[in-house]
Amino acid sequence: MGQHGKAGIRNSNKAPNLQRFSHHLLVCAFATPVFTTIIIWATSVHAADITTIAAARTAYNIPAGPLESALNRYGREAGILLSYPTELTAGRHSQGLTGTHSVQEALPLLLAGTGLAATAQPGGGWTLVKQNESNKTLEEVTVSADWLGSPTPKAAKKHPGARTVITNQELTESGARTVEDVLRTVPGVRVLDESGTGILPNIGVRGLNPLRSEQVLVLVDGIPITLAPYGQTGLSLFPLTMNSIETVDVAKGGVAVHYGPNNVGGVINFVTKRIPQKTSLTFKETLSFAPNSQLLTDSYLRVGGFVNDKLGLQIQANVINGNSARAHSKTAVNNLMLDANWFVTDTAEIRAGLQYYKTENELPGALTPQSYERNRNQSTRPLDQFNGDTVRGHLIYNQYFDNGAELSWTNFGHKSNREFIFGNSTNADIASTQKQSAPRNFLVYGSEPRFTFNIDGGIKQKISVGARYMREEVDYLVDARTLATGAYTVSRNWRFENDAYAIYMSDTFMLLDNKLKITPGIRREQIDLYYRNHLTGAQTRNPTTDWLPGLDVGYQANNEVFLFANIHKSMRPVQFTQITFAADLASEKAQNYEAGIRWAPTKNIDTTLTAFRFDFDNKLEFVNQMVGFRNLGKARHQGVETEFAWRPEQILGLELKTGYTYVDTKQLSGAFFGKELPLAAHHQFNQRINYRTGSWNWNLNGLYQSESFSDGANTVTENATGSIGKISSYSVWNAQITHNLRWSNKKIKAGLAINNLFNRDYYFRGVDYSQGRLPAPGRTALLSLQIDI
Repeated sequence: MGQHGKAGIRNSNKAPNLQRFSHHLLVCAFATPVFTTIIIWATSVHAADITTIAAARTAYNIPAGPLESALNRYGREAGILLSYPTELTAGRHSQGLTGTHSVQEALPLLLAGTGLAATAQPGGGWTLVKQNESNKTLEEVTVSADWLGSPTPKAAKKHPGARTVITNQELTESGARTVEDVLRTVPGVRVLDESGTGILPNIGVRGLNPLRSEQVLVLVDGIPITLAPYGQTGLSLFPLTMNSIETVDVAKGGVAVHYGPNNVGGVINFVTKRIPQKTSLTFKETLSFAPNSQLLTDSYLRVGGFVNDKLGLQIQANVINGNSARAHSKTAVNNLMLDANWFVTDTAEIRAGLQYYKTENELPGALTPQSYERNRNQSTRPLDQFNGDTVRGHLIYNQYFDNGAELSWTNFGHKSNREFIFGNSTNADIASTQKQSAPRNFLVYGSEPRFTFNIDGGIKQKISVGARYMREEVDYLVDARTLATGAYTVSRNWRFENDAYAIYMSDTFMLLDNKLKITPGIRREQIDLYYRNHLTGAQTRNPTTDWLPGLDVGYQANNEVFLFANIHKSMRPVQFTQITFAADLASEKAQNYEAGIRWAPTKNIDTTLTAFRFDFDNKLEFVNQMVGFRNLGKARHQGVETEFAWRPEQILGLELKTGYTYVDTKQLSGAFFGKELPLAAHHQFNQRINYRTGSWNWNLNGLYQSESFSDGANTVTENATGSIGKISSYSVWNAQITHNLRWSNKKIKAGLAINNLFNRDYYFRGVDYSQGRLPAPGRTALLSLQIDI
């Protein structure tokens, strides 16, 4: 399915009334990130002629399938203008159209069961609207083969769990260049940037430890981005640049059955830019200026479109070069993405993508408290570097059936390498005597078919059945070279393999005229980890099997109130490195509970209140070098989230959004029983103020994060290296002014942003080898220019 709504004109015998006016018609298409129309200027067509066209009868044979595909074909054959927002047709299906009909007869038949209606426009043409906009009935909630459905704010309002969708317009207007900038306005989400330039984000949700993003499932277009989604859940390579992203979909509840392991914190799906219907070119340049004259450039090029009615192609290229404000921060990123979309038939499509990503970076690393106070922009770790590259591909086949059933078959794989290079001193002020490296090589591929169908008996049902196989192969090396003598040693040379099998099923019962939807489901994961130590010959296997049940409930009480609740069992698989002690280990498990209400008392106010709880059981903890890892840990996370959005009628163009998250955590076993979990701040406030007037947009967004502990012992006093101790609270604000203009038929968007507007000094604790205070970026000015042709 193409991204944008369109309708065509075809001069054929099926549209004789248009032929005599064809020399008067000028077709002009324009597109924005959220709306696309085809406008027909009829210079000589009078009202009587339009009435004649609408009443003309034409023979059709349009099969059932995706609504957008059916509308595209109908527009061409009928020779009429249809306009609609892109998000309106996403996830909806048409029962098709056969026989001879006028426009007035055909459109209701084509739209039957979709929850949409067509309204005639005074100057000619038709516009699609929701039925509740014309007859005040409740909008139908669609359930597509993908459990989350369309990545739109309107779809998020009907999801039976906490969910936030960040639109392309919000991404553009907020000056968001990195993942940290993008997710700053999402309640309950915390991002720590390890590199200072955005290439290594660490993401945590609702008090879960953000280091390496190990407890949240990160996807790109529904496909896991993690190097080894089962055996090594940490995101030690993040092969994504934000210029290639259209929307970001954050679902924190009700996802475990459909999306697999490592989702106690939910799912974050980065949706890449779709192929536009009309061939277009986009160029964007962003310059980031630090106060000490350091410069980081971010160059982006996109070319794509449909070469005919069946085939769309697109290429995206993103190059990042330069330095942050800190010393030893040289960064180079090259990201190339190729996409294809082929409509094989009116009811079948193939989507394919290929990506090459390469990054080479100096890492400024953490500082001791003393060095931080002297100069937070210095680096005392001259050996630290990070390099990585990956080739990733996917092939997706979608088949739509006359009865509304869908078959989706996703195939994906990647071959990746990543390497950290670092000194052997954990005290950043003491020179290292060795240069160590930790290269990893990954080969991962998987296949996931999914079939969704309806049962229209006494109780309407939507059943989804799926399966997945994934293969992971990892070569794991740790070596060191003594700087004084050049002596070379290898301390680890390991091989890991994994075969993972999953099956899942859910059944959505639609009751009370579709106002109440109850979805029980279950998932079975079977994981077989294998380990071999090439240095000693030791090897072991660790097979585990887990059943993960879930239940989701959504109730549309009336047009203003939506209630939801869900309970899921989630799991994080045993990790590769945890089986090196030859122990029989089980996956970490958590019981997730969530309940909430969305209330829109007026068209200008949206509110959400959500309560959540995670009960961890079977957590893996390191005992000692003799014992290794054991399933000992129990822990609890609980809290509430609120969101409030207001668009005051008195000030058109103004939108205010605020969010608040309260998290309470407790360790329920082990030596630190009763203490808080690390990096689990109690309070988080998110703010976004946006004002649009004419071609100008003014945006201010901010985050407040309360203090937190950096270790399980809840140590308050910071030690000499800065590796433990309480982390202070902080607040940070970003601001951007955006101006849209046209020049020589080109759309131009210019932006000026100031990130960390008040130049706040804040830090978090170092990651892995780099122990100490890791400074967050200071005040930075961003100048951006985008040209669309």
